[in-house]
Amino acid sequence: MIAILLAAGYATRLYPLTKDKPKSLLPLGNRLIIDYIMDSVDIIPGLTKVALITNSKFYPAFCEWADSQDREGKAPIVVLDDGTTDDSNKRGAIGDIIYTIDSLGIDDDVCILAGDNIFTYSMKNMYDFYQEKKAPTLIAINVPEVHQRQKLAVAVLDEDGRVLDMEEKPQEPKSEWGIYATYFYGRDILPMLKEYIAEGGSPDAPGNFPSWLYKKMPVYAFKGDGSCIDIGTLENYEKTCKEYEDR
Repeated sequence: MIAILLAAGYATRLYPLTKDKPKSLLPLGNRLIIDYIMDSVDIIPGLTKVALITNSKFYPAFCEWADSQDREGKAPIVVLDDGTTDDSNKRGAIGDIIYTIDSLGIDDDVCILAGDNIFTYSMKNMYDFYQEKKAPTLIAINVPEVHQRQKLAVAVLDEDGRVLDMEEKPQEPKSEWGIYATYFYGRDILPMLKEYIAEGGSPDAPGNFPSWLYKKMPVYAFKGDGSCIDIGTLENYEKTCKEYEDR
């Protein structure tokens, strides 16, 4: 199992905080956002490598962070530069996933995560669900607020968790299950990322790929036993900092 952390965005909505620093390396309490993510990544069974994909602007900062980590007994971290410099030439999340797979020659199951989402659901429980289903697995969180679901991918699930319908950022969400950026895919699924692009799929939001994939094969969602925070605005970041200041 290889974890791919998506950290190539420029987080312009958080300027000036992220003008010279990636969102993932912003402080949260007495740690960094990415440190909380790594706590969850490191408990994934059978993890052999963590591939962090970023852009040319923030590549040195992530290399410095990775070099500072004590990884004894843990999967090594590899930092990749996707060669982009700003929003005008970014590859998009799916483009970065494909770039990472090709650059490292990945032929293994993968767990793909956003490098800037703070979440409390159990990666171990999600992994166990993935192993049980032997199929692409997403994370689903119950989101009661319609305006919040309109910003997410939203899935209709059967009682077993199979995806019956899925749409990225729907104006009229068909369920309360929001899909966040944590995915388990088997090695057999990886070539289908390029098939998706070849059919005209958008390389941007990572939820676009499973929205296409579920129509071709069974895709399941683990109903998360926790929450997820996408720190996308200054207001949201400040609120989250207050929640974590004593941790």
